Amino acid sequence: MDQRPAGLDDPALAAHAWARFRSIMAWMIAAAAACSAGAIGGLAWVHGPLRLITMAAVIGGVGGSIALAGALMGLVFLSSGTGHDEHVKRHDPPAPGPRHDR
Repeated sequence: MDQRPAGLDDPALAAHAWARFRSIMAWMIAAAAACSAGAIGGLAWVHGPLRLITMAAVIGGVGGSIALAGALMGLVFLSSGTGHDEHVKRHDPPAPGPRHDR
């Protein structure tokens, strides 16, 4: 019986899944950069010239939050698309022996 590896153990499926993850991350990094630039522009318009530390904080806060959200979203798509979510639902039979959970 020839059985193909499942999920990320299959090289072709793994390559496709990680390419999709990198694509999602590229778009989210671009969105993070655009939102960070917009936030810095808006703050500079309201408050005048900004210090470098303020711009770094905005980039870290706004850009970092968007990039982290994109990474988590991409990993959810990765696990769902490769069958990891269904694999978790499969249960192995319990090992024989005495139960000590009482």
